[in-house]
Amino acid sequence: MKRGPLLYMDQRRFSLKIILTAIILNHGYAGVSYADVFRLVDDLGIVHLTNVPVDHGYQIMLHSPRCTPGDSKPKASDLLHGKKPYNKIVARAAREHNLDKALLQAIITVESGYNPRAVSSEGAAGLMQLMPATAQRYGVIDRYDPEENIQAGARYLRDLINQFHDDLPLALAAYNAGEDAVVHYGNTIPPFPETRQYVPRVLNLYRRYRSNSP
Repeated sequence: MKRGPLLYMDQRRFSLKIILTAIILNHGYAGVSYADVFRLVDDLGIVHLTNVPVDHGYQIMLHSPRCTPGDSKPKASDLLHGKKPYNKIVARAAREHNLDKALLQAIITVESGYNPRAVSSEGAAGLMQLMPATAQRYGVIDRYDPEENIQAGARYLRDLINQFHDDLPLALAAYNAGEDAVVHYGNTIPPFPETRQYVPRVLNLYRRYRSNSP
């Protein structure tokens, strides 16, 4: 939850020095995120930078300096083809909370890129980016522990799905922006750019993961 926006830069207008400065400020130097940074140049020459690659064309550009050597960090191709770490934990949490494991996989991909040490600028942490209040609500002791994090994130998602009467887009919007924001805007997706981008990204990945499931 609450991740920083992707960066989009026009290669024809920005120098490499400026691009690298933006990456460092947004990802490494200020400690905003523990995720790697991936780069894609499209047909129009636009440079796309993200810490959650969802296309084969992305190439690693910057390794996070704050990830420990023991962290498990899958390749972009592994994420796309469903060869993801923590599958047993995800599958167990999905069964226990009556969720599709592909949905949890999609959320983890968008939230943290499967980096268990990821931290957002707002303080969300771990694979499913739990805020401190959410972690406390579900009895999480260590937000960086994959099992605790995934179990709590799955419970929270199930509660949101129940709260919004099985309306998955609203539940995902609430996961990103908070349930109070969704209620405040009349049980609609809040008009926040991040949330408006987050919901379709998760749903698109969810469909792709479901289609790749055995």
